[in-house]
Amino acid sequence: MRIACLHTAHSNIAVFDRAAASVFGNPARATLQHHVRPDLLEAAERAGGMTESIAGATHAAMHALTVSADALLLTCSTLGPAADSLSATHAVPVLRVDRALARDALRSGGSVVVLCAVATTVAPTRQLFESVSDALPQRRTATVEVRVVAGAWDDFKAGDVDAYLRAIAHAAETAYAQGADTVALAQASMAGAAAFTRSDKTPLSSPAAGLRAALAAVEMSNAQGAIFTP
Repeated sequence: MRIACLHTAHSNIAVFDRAAASVFGNPARATLQHHVRPDLLEAAERAGGMTESIAGATHAAMHALTVSADALLLTCSTLGPAADSLSATHAVPVLRVDRALARDALRSGGSVVVLCAVATTVAPTRQLFESVSDALPQRRTATVEVRVVAGAWDDFKAGDVDAYLRAIAHAAETAYAQGADTVALAQASMAGAAAFTRSDKTPLSSPAAGLRAALAAVEMSNAQGAIFTP
């Protein structure tokens, strides 16, 4: 099984390779094909969010990757809506990594705090969590608050990943101390912050959740093919 990952940060290659080691178990079960397009996120940051032009460029990049993959995972939360609009037109499963995160975070209801590091992620993340919440049985008992971790993205872009992750970990600890039942880390690059938290609760992150969703989508697609193919 080949899962293509479209990233907007080179550092996410290592993040997803670590997650894959824990999710796949047997390395032969699936392989990741990494593709990095930092220009897409940079364009979104300059524009203040997703534009029609950026969505078109993201669609083109994803479409090219589906040719040689069994599933495509878009790992950038800012560009996430592009995966939603493309998934309905492709036989190959096209997923956004944060949708699985939203499902996991909202499954138990309660107070959910979603942390973002970059401002362009806030709107698509809020829309995603609201749509997933509306589709779940416990939607009336789940409340969602999306927060930006001030200054963290500056640390990331400056190459100070430890400072970036520690700032996110501190924000997660604060959210838990203020009564959050669940803290979700909206961006894949934030996953390492879980190791820095000193709370009794561990924040949820998207890489492992997204990879599990991709595996399930491919297995379902294969099973349907086996059933319906003459």
